[in-house]
Amino acid sequence: MAPAHGIPGLFDYSESIVVREPLGSGNGWWVGAPGAFYDPTDEAFYLSYRYRRPRGVEPDRGGETRLARSTDGIEFHDVCTLTKDQFDSTSIERCAINRAADGTWLYYVSYVDGADSRWRIDLIEAASPDAFDPATRTTLFTAPPLGLEGVKDPWVLRVGPVWYMLISYATAPVRAAAADEMHGTADVYNTGLIKSASALATSLDGRTWHWQGSILEPPDQGTWDCYAARLGCMVPHAGGWLGLYDGSASVAENYEERTGLALSGDLFAWRSLSPDGPAMVSPHATGALRYIDSVVSATGERFFYFEATRADGSHDLRVARLR
Repeated sequence: MAPAHGIPGLFDYSESIVVREPLGSGNGWWVGAPGAFYDPTDEAFYLSYRYRRPRGVEPDRGGETRLARSTDGIEFHDVCTLTKDQFDSTSIERCAINRAADGTWLYYVSYVDGADSRWRIDLIEAASPDAFDPATRTTLFTAPPLGLEGVKDPWVLRVGPVWYMLISYATAPVRAAAADEMHGTADVYNTGLIKSASALATSLDGRTWHWQGSILEPPDQGTWDCYAARLGCMVPHAGGWLGLYDGSASVAENYEERTGLALSGDLFAWRSLSPDGPAMVSPHATGALRYIDSVVSATGERFFYFEATRADGSHDLRVARLR
């Protein structure tokens, strides 16, 4: 795949390799939603990812999130597994891993709140990546105080003294709808009653966060990304930032998003570079290619981790390395 829109640095799917296989074959059997972090202290890669099974196959949906470690960015070994039952939740989605200035490990967890069936984001702190305990989690963001119907899929980056968090949020309903209609299935993103947009939060320590508001929203109608525009990763580009976002045209493409590009000079204002169609897709089935994350190693190599559909409709977790 040639660099889209003349922007260098995008990877070629054909040169990627599988990091994790799904646990089964066919629609609903997915592994992915990666959150990557390179720690220069011990020169190691850390990768958060989740397994999902079809509804009705226990433990269904996002049953567990795992954290793995690697010294080469390719071969990973699991060091921690957290299950949805530990969060009193029906599903866990994308999570993010990072490290505070004092050396404490920070795990940002996205899951469905058992109390109101809305997606939320919490923080777990630990002395080491294998010691995260959900019982010690603290609340970062819940939807009701923000006037939203869900917040999930955190992505975290520190630039100088400032930490930035990208967040997927479920807008207010596009038409009048009762709470049970929106949240009865514990996944408002899969109802078609809302849109999936992107917000930004900032912090000075990775622990206390401030909601900055919406930064990328789906177009009104008629485009390939008019239902979802989930900004999930950003990389430096030409003095600004290149964002990779998951887009879909309707709720029918929920879970099968493809990748678009966006550009920003300040991380707060973004414009899509993909108005006419996705910039990156899988060559298989629905073409889904989503949840891209990217890190740079000590040697300057850039690694892209992403979830993509396979020929049988399942999703695997892959990595592409740019030397």
